[in-house]
Amino acid sequence: IHLLPKFHGRAGEDPHKHLKEFHIVCSTMRPHNVPEDHIYLKAFPFSLEDLAKDWLYYLAPGLITSWDDLKRVFLEKFFPTSRITTS
Repeated sequence: IHLLPKFHGRAGEDPHKHLKEFHIVCSTMRPHNVPEDHIYLKAFPFSLEDLAKDWLYYLAPGLITSWDDLKRVFLEKFFPTSRITTS
């Protein structure tokens, strides 16, 4: 678990990069016959620190039922549409 990348929720951190690095590390430690989504959901809290960890712990119960749910709300929080610029 100490190999997991850390995301703090600070301005300037790239949540997409964090998810990519998290996926790479988790894919190397997945036991045979254990679904990737299960590993991701269990390990993700250990990749968060500070504001990001607080955010996760205060999510409404039942909001997250899959890895896709967690990725979606994580990106909505830390990469909101207001950060997307148009060319």
